[in-house]
Amino acid sequence: MTRVFSGIKPTGHLTLGNYLGAMRQWAASDQHQADALFCVVDLHALTVHHDPARVRRLSRQAATLLLASGLDPAACTVFVQSHVDEHARLSYLLECVATDGEMRRMIQYKEKAAREQRRGGSVRLSLLTYPVLMAADILAYGTDEVPVGHDQTQHVELARDLAVRFNQRYGHTFVVPKATNPSVAARVMNLQDPLSKMGKSDDTGPGIVYLLDEPDVVRRKVMRAVTDSGRDVVYDREARPGLANLLEILAACSGGNPEALAGVYESYGHVKRDTAEAVVEVLRPVRERHKELCADPGYVEGCCGMVRSGRGAWLGRPWMPRIERSVCCRRALIPGRLW
Repeated sequence: MTRVFSGIKPTGHLTLGNYLGAMRQWAASDQHQADALFCVVDLHALTVHHDPARVRRLSRQAATLLLASGLDPAACTVFVQSHVDEHARLSYLLECVATDGEMRRMIQYKEKAAREQRRGGSVRLSLLTYPVLMAADILAYGTDEVPVGHDQTQHVELARDLAVRFNQRYGHTFVVPKATNPSVAARVMNLQDPLSKMGKSDDTGPGIVYLLDEPDVVRRKVMRAVTDSGRDVVYDREARPGLANLLEILAACSGGNPEALAGVYESYGHVKRDTAEAVVEVLRPVRERHKELCADPGYVEGCCGMVRSGRGAWLGRPWMPRIERSVCCRRALIPGRLW
């Protein structure tokens, strides 16, 4: 069976964009059609200024929301990255075959480094090397496919390059993964800046619908979404990005088509009202299930704890001795003998 790895970073509260763009697809099909692993990649949240307590809190919340969105621990593996030390160990070994130039060519590194500098902060070395840690996340489990948005495809390509280079240098060790870009995934844009993706790390709170927002908050944010000065309802991503974003969200929530939906409405106000109600309804079961899971924290801990001693450990840990043996690390050699 194809092995699929997906990760979500706890740098902020999860959003409607996370749900429609990835989590709903994971629950609906990925976990049933593949040997699927879903990881809260908390180590990646340390690459910029952070509050440790907040990272822990958001990691727990993210794991709970993954389960609330429909992931079934009996069908897939849900875990937290820092609970498995093989990720960090493998990252260093992969750094030994990566180059400085590769890291500096990463588009997201350039963008995030520039953002940190604009804020007056210094750029951490981990921000430069985190694509190697991402490669380790993928390669540690013999991953075949990585479902990602187009903005993350470059990182999966790096994982492929490192796997091929490692295999050529040390012998066949890694499965060479490939990126997949699910066609059904929705790309949700910021309600106040429809040219930017709705990101959980953004500072524009009014433009972001969070999964745990109360219904009235969701309605208020959608009703105040930026559109344009036109009157007729037309789906045009280039000319009318704000309206197009609302139609795409409505289509993703209702199962419709944005072009067809545009022909149904005569005013922007009606589009906003129906979009707001559609979002409230699509998030309702997630919020209700999250509330139930929060009342039973032992269940969430048990599901994520499986990676230490259960199925997750079986998936990841047999790979490390093979990898370390390839580069002659003594950890992988015969017990009692140094070399």
